[in-house]
Amino acid sequence: MNHKQQAEQILEAIGGKENLSAATHCVTRLRLALVDEGIVDQEKLNQIDAVKGSFSTNGQFQVVVGQGTVDKVYKEFIALAGIGESSKEDVKEASKQKMNPIQRAIKTLADIFIPILPAIVTAGLLLGINNILTAPGIFWDEKSIIDVYPQWSDIANMIIIIANTAFVFLPGLIGWSAVKKFGGSPILGIVIGLILVHPELLNAWAYGEAVKEGTVPTWNLFGLEVEKIGYQGQVLPVLVASYLLTKIELFLRNKIPDSVQLLFVGPIALLVTGFLTFIIIGPVTFAIGNWITDGLVAIFDSFSALGGLIYGGIYGVLVITGMHHTFLAVDIQLIGSTGTTFLWPMLALSNIAQGSAAFAIMAASKDEKLRGLGLSSGISAWLGITEPALFGVNLRFKYPFIIAISSSAIAGLYISAQGVLANSIGVGGVPGIFSIVAEYWGHFLVGMAIVIVLPLVGTYLYAKRKKDV
Repeated sequence: MNHKQQAEQILEAIGGKENLSAATHCVTRLRLALVDEGIVDQEKLNQIDAVKGSFSTNGQFQVVVGQGTVDKVYKEFIALAGIGESSKEDVKEASKQKMNPIQRAIKTLADIFIPILPAIVTAGLLLGINNILTAPGIFWDEKSIIDVYPQWSDIANMIIIIANTAFVFLPGLIGWSAVKKFGGSPILGIVIGLILVHPELLNAWAYGEAVKEGTVPTWNLFGLEVEKIGYQGQVLPVLVASYLLTKIELFLRNKIPDSVQLLFVGPIALLVTGFLTFIIIGPVTFAIGNWITDGLVAIFDSFSALGGLIYGGIYGVLVITGMHHTFLAVDIQLIGSTGTTFLWPMLALSNIAQGSAAFAIMAASKDEKLRGLGLSSGISAWLGITEPALFGVNLRFKYPFIIAISSSAIAGLYISAQGVLANSIGVGGVPGIFSIVAEYWGHFLVGMAIVIVLPLVGTYLYAKRKKDV
């Protein structure tokens, strides 16, 4: 492959160097900040041999080139464009200028939660292994593997400790990522997060029972009664505390001489943030988080099928806008408050549906490049990453996307009506079944069959009739 020629063609298709603000790359994609994405010649871009797809997200225009090739094309690309190499942060900053306040807020949430996603997904997969070992009725009636083979019980116990750690100390993970995003010292973010789950505090999961029994411990601060509770599994308290901590830290760094900052900045910032969090931020955001959780649960309890139909159908649309990142925080809040989430199973099925539609285009097409893109992006979607299938295949032809979201809406209706729950966030595709509560595996498998068969058959037949692939 002539990498310089490919770079020239890509640069021409995106509108030339005048339309380029900054460029970087990741393992498989060119990540570009463009002046005007509207002038990109999408058809010309899709015809380039090196290009396996393209899409726009969070103000960035991303061109899928492929592992091993992208770095070579990138070097030729920036040389032709006459710009220097940019970091991912440079491109993010350039992209941010085109965002409205809502998009910026969504991007901020994404930038906070995406870095901790590997820990959460890993925990979800390990919890899936624990489900297989401990859930009754999978292999024997009313008995689990550890009931039949007690020698496995300690292994299951060790697995649950390893798996649960990311959720038990979730505020520490969020604190690290949030403070880093806001521009403060990540180590202080870890500390403020861990403060909120200190073992001296009443565990948040025991709070409801303690309220009923009247045994909630308190501090007496000169006559002010402050509940001595932790915030395990909570998202909002640590997000707000992290923001406040960063603002205080940055203020102090500007006012205190460098020579004594170590003695004053961290202690003052943590002390002020800690007091304000336990007195005001914690109780207020804890209540808001519980209202959100209780409201969602009430809606899905009363209108489960309708809720599943709507959420299952619109999730693919949310991915296009980037708004799906906000629901990661909601899933985490649900798991933290109730131990399960009814939203995440629909996410997993939506991803599978997009992959199935891409596979159908692969099967129906006679174009070798499109067949290869359909195969690779379909596999990616079935493993939880849908952007290549969405932007490289399904939205390009429109009807595969429509058939996919319609199928996931039907599957969402079915699994919501059956009350399917996940007890963790795992891989959002076919392996997602391991994060589903074991008693709902059968219903989830029916949902999987819907989002595999309907998009595959429907898209294939429509593509053959339309003859546009």
